[in-house]
Amino acid sequence: MSKVEEIRAAIERLTLEERVELAFMLAEQFPDDDWDRQMRQAAASGKFDAMNAKADADLREGRCRDFDSSR
Repeated sequence: MSKVEEIRAAIERLTLEERVELAFMLAEQFPDDDWDRQMRQAAASGKFDAMNAKADADLREGRCRDFDSSR
């Protein structure tokens, strides 16, 4: 059994309160991961500017529809 499998099995044995405590601890210990840093760098460099401008234009020109949250 791998370490990840062992950890997963141990987490499954935790109570709801213990899982919440673990989730908060992990969020505090590892607030940013590589993906978060990469996305911030890409945004700061303007990588998403064209995509955002198109989305804004689509919204202004009525080419968007409401998100169906009932799914």
